[in-house]
Amino acid sequence: MTDLTLKDIAKTMGDIDFTMLSTRAEGGQIAARPMSNNGDVEYDGDSFFFSYEDTNTVRDIQRDANVGLSLQGNKSLLGAPGIFISIEARAELIRDKAEFEKHWNKDLEIWFEQGVDTPGIV
Repeated sequence: MTDLTLKDIAKTMGDIDFTMLSTRAEGGQIAARPMSNNGDVEYDGDSFFFSYEDTNTVRDIQRDANVGLSLQGNKSLLGAPGIFISIEARAELIRDKAEFEKHWNKDLEIWFEQGVDTPGIV
């Protein structure tokens, strides 16, 4: 297996649009949902996702910031399986419009029609 640097993994993650974000739900069970990272993965591996304040995702993270991320890359041109990435991390909820603007991608307007001014965005 090829050794990958954190920078290599971050770039690969940025090329995979959807990530499964897993949280611990109120009853203790694992809850997972697809989230788009919009290619916004920093060199150190930080990923940025947008959601609405009034969601189970946000409530779960407020209760327990430990999360899991799972990603699967596409097959190679020769048919070899794509990369599989599994990450254990701590989530941070950001409510700062200036931070939203740093990580905003026009494609997000599918879900957030008013852009960074969408009420209740996290």
